[in-house]
Amino acid sequence: MRETQMGSVIKKRRKRMSKKKHRKLLRRTRVQRRKLGK
Repeated sequence: MRETQMGSVIKKRRKRMSKKKHRKLLRRTRVQRRKLGK
């Protein structure tokens, strides 16, 4: 039981981290698209 609980906590943390990383990636792609558009 303890192992599964720890795993779920790690998964939740990973989800939060991935969301933040995803936002940074989106900003980069937006800048690249603007440059390509011009």
